Amino acid sequence: MKTVMRWFKWITNNESTPRHEVEFDIGFFVVNTIALVVGCYFIYTLGEIQWIAFLIIEYNWALDNMRHNR
Repeated sequence: MKTVMRWFKWITNNESTPRHEVEFDIGFFVVNTIALVVGCYFIYTLGEIQWIAFLIIEYNWALDNMRHNR
Protein backbone atom coordinates (compact mmCIF):
# COMPACT_ATOMS: atom_id res chain seq x y z
CA MET A 1 0.00 0.00 0.00
CA LYS A 2 2.88 2.35 0.76
CA THR A 3 4.26 1.86 -2.75
CA VAL A 4 0.86 2.68 -4.29
CA MET A 5 0.57 5.89 -2.25
CA ARG A 6 4.12 6.87 -3.26
CA TRP A 7 3.21 6.31 -6.92
CA PHE A 8 0.00 8.37 -6.53
CA LYS A 9 2.00 11.22 -4.97
CA TRP A 10 4.52 11.03 -7.80
CA ILE A 11 1.91 11.00 -10.60
CA THR A 12 -0.09 13.90 -9.12
CA ASN A 13 2.70 16.23 -8.05
CA ASN A 14 5.76 17.66 -9.77
CA GLU A 15 7.38 19.07 -6.61
CA SER A 16 9.25 17.34 -3.83
CA THR A 17 7.04 19.02 -1.20
CA PRO A 18 3.37 19.40 -2.20
CA ARG A 19 1.81 22.84 -1.74
CA HIS A 20 -1.74 21.55 -1.91
CA GLU A 21 -4.07 18.73 -0.81
CA VAL A 22 -2.51 15.43 -1.82
CA GLU A 23 -5.70 13.45 -1.08
CA PHE A 24 -7.75 15.72 -3.37
CA ASP A 25 -5.26 15.25 -6.21
CA ILE A 26 -5.25 11.48 -5.78
CA GLY A 27 -9.05 11.47 -5.87
CA PHE A 28 -9.01 13.74 -8.93
CA PHE A 29 -6.61 11.38 -10.69
CA VAL A 30 -8.66 8.29 -9.85
CA VAL A 31 -11.98 9.85 -10.91
CA ASN A 32 -10.51 11.18 -14.16
CA THR A 33 -8.94 7.82 -14.98
CA ILE A 34 -12.22 5.99 -14.36
CA ALA A 35 -14.05 8.58 -16.48
CA LEU A 36 -11.55 8.06 -19.30
CA VAL A 37 -11.95 4.27 -19.29
CA VAL A 38 -15.75 4.38 -19.01
CA GLY A 39 -15.96 7.16 -21.60
CA CYS A 40 -13.81 5.25 -24.08
CA TYR A 41 -15.94 2.15 -23.61
CA PHE A 42 -19.16 4.15 -24.03
CA ILE A 43 -17.93 5.88 -27.18
CA TYR A 44 -16.71 2.54 -28.56
CA THR A 45 -20.14 0.97 -28.01
CA LEU A 46 -21.74 3.88 -29.86
CA GLY A 47 -19.44 3.27 -32.80
CA GLU A 48 -17.99 6.80 -32.71
CA ILE A 49 -14.40 5.78 -32.01
CA GLN A 50 -12.97 8.92 -33.61
CA TRP A 51 -13.95 10.78 -30.39
CA ILE A 52 -11.72 8.62 -28.18
CA ALA A 53 -8.71 10.74 -29.18
CA PHE A 54 -10.56 13.82 -27.90
CA LEU A 55 -11.14 12.13 -24.53
CA ILE A 56 -7.47 11.19 -24.25
CA ILE A 57 -6.38 14.74 -25.08
CA GLU A 58 -8.75 16.16 -22.45
CA TYR A 59 -7.51 13.62 -19.90
CA ASN A 60 -3.89 14.58 -20.52
CA TRP A 61 -4.77 18.27 -20.30
CA ALA A 62 -6.47 17.73 -16.93
CA LEU A 63 -3.48 15.82 -15.54
CA ASP A 64 -1.06 18.44 -16.82
CA ASN A 65 -3.07 21.20 -15.16
CA MET A 66 -3.19 19.27 -11.91
CA ARG A 67 0.58 18.79 -11.86
CA HIS A 68 1.80 22.16 -13.11
CA ASN A 69 -0.76 24.91 -12.59
CA ARG A 70 -1.09 24.89 -8.83
